[in-house]
Amino acid sequence: MLNRLKNFLLRPIANPGVESLYRACVAQARQPYFYAALGVPDTVEGRFDLLVLHVYVTIQRLRDHADETQQLFDILFADMDKSLREMGVSDISISKKMKPMLAAFYGRAKAYEEALAGDDALLSEAVNRNIFAGKGDAQNIAALVGYVRRVYTAIVAQSDDELLGGKIRFPLVDQNV
Repeated sequence: MLNRLKNFLLRPIANPGVESLYRACVAQARQPYFYAALGVPDTVEGRFDLLVLHVYVTIQRLRDHADETQQLFDILFADMDKSLREMGVSDISISKKMKPMLAAFYGRAKAYEEALAGDDALLSEAVNRNIFAGKGDAQNIAALVGYVRRVYTAIVAQSDDELLGGKIRFPLVDQNV
């Protein structure tokens, strides 16, 4: 009985490859070029939104691998929980902060799914609304839309084995963005 309770309470350890994918998404979303040159707000919200974009595109590519996409999602929100705690948010307030973040993720995922399947105008609207809080410069929005399309194309071209092994190749952000 104790072992069953212990197994219930302990979360399974994520595939190390999935953890590597998450770390790569974080590193890519933190590229200074997004903030300095493209005007992505260098705030907690701006960084979260750019990270969500990278994680979402990766999840979309791996949609046929349910366990791994769930692990990537779980790692994202475990990291958000940890970050909130490091910023001094109390245990009681964590769930109040996490609920809007979860809702934001799902809202953005739906918008990006529709936008990636559509044209650049639709993707521009989603990027402006979600990354730039509706206040983006047209040139910066267009540059980020082009980048998102290149990211998606690059990730789609990678093999499942590479991605599930934790190797992801994002395009350079400071060239032709």
